[in-house]
Amino acid sequence: MSGHFPFSGTRGTRYGLAPRMAISAFFEKYQFNYVLQEEYYKWWYEWAKAFVEQDADLKATMIHQFNHYPMGQHSEHSFHLNHRYWASCMDDLGAFIRNTLFPKLDDKSMHKLEADHDKLIKKLKSRVKDSGFEPAPDVGHFRHV
Repeated sequence: MSGHFPFSGTRGTRYGLAPRMAISAFFEKYQFNYVLQEEYYKWWYEWAKAFVEQDADLKATMIHQFNHYPMGQHSEHSFHLNHRYWASCMDDLGAFIRNTLFPKLDDKSMHKLEADHDKLIKKLKSRVKDSGFEPAPDVGHFRHV
């Protein structure tokens, strides 16, 4: 499977190392502001929804997860996320993609997905200069206290 997506790693997820941190770092690395983060999320949301709609088993059991946008447990509140809402939403969606959809892909489909993802990143990167990106402050975004 791919290691090229910010949510695809599984190391540490069972031990409290939240992938939302890696996703937030991914957004920070590419300097995606809030609008570009949502566009990134929406691309994955549409891809996952289409995948579920085309798979009879998933359509019968999982399509309800796409009844509203965005999906997931963090979709209706900001909690303690300090302006990293889309990283948490991407964590929820990414876990579903990683654990449920990726195992259904063959190598050819995964390579096509990787190529499409690279195109998306290039498209979003071309809009960074005009996006008004603000770097993260010295104090972490995912503070609980």
